[in-house]
Parts: sequence; C-alpha cells; structure tokens
Amino acid sequence: MKTLGNIIWILFGGFVIAIEYVIGSITLMITIVGIPFGIQSLKLAEVALWPFGKKAVHSSTSSGCLSLLMNVIWFFVGGLPIVLTHLLFGLLFYITIIGIPFGNQHFKLMKLAFSPFGKVVINIK
Repeated sequence: MKTLGNIIWILFGGFVIAIEYVIGSITLMITIVGIPFGIQSLKLAEVALWPFGKKAVHSSTSSGCLSLLMNVIWFFVGGLPIVLTHLLFGLLFYITIIGIPFGNQHFKLMKLAFSPFGKVVINIK
C-alpha cells in the first residue's frame, strides 16, 4: 500500500515539491553559513519524494541547544512559507475522503518543516 501511495503522491505533485526542496537546498548551500540549512532541506526533499512509509523522530545524538537555535533561525529564514504551504495543501486534500491520506502526509511534512534540526528520517514497516 505504501508503494501505491508513493506512486500516486509523485504523480500528483510530490515530484514537484521534492524538486523545489532540492533547488532551495542548492541555493542555501551557496554560502558556508547556509550549508546546515541546505542539508535539512535535502532531508525534507527525501521525505517529500517518498512520504509514505517514512517517519521523522528525534535524534538521540542531537545537541539540544544548538538544534533549538538552528530551528528558530530556520523558521524565520525559510520554514514559515514551507509550513504554510503544507498546511494549505493538507487542508485542501482533507476536503475529499480520498485525499485524506495525502493530507496526512502534508501535515507530516509540515511538522518536519517546522523544526527539522535534531530529527532523523526513518523507514517504518
């Protein structure tokens, strides 16, 4: 079922979302200061390409204070538009019963886009 959901996701906009994250990542990595933010954007691109069967969990090796500071900077630099976009698409998909699983994926991506530092993406069974 995850494979079918991922294929439908890609056909109906998931590929475009992932490409946007990759382009954003490349532009963030132009400067040395932006490299950590670009890496987090790549993390979002991975989940945006194949969201079904993936989950973001807190990393046991993350430094709490640094992750918090980076999440605050991320939110104001680029996270807020991403969060609002996923919120809008999630609500639009919730209008129909068939779109609810896709809305759930947008809400999952929204939570990850809100605070990507200190989290790792794992595959769930």
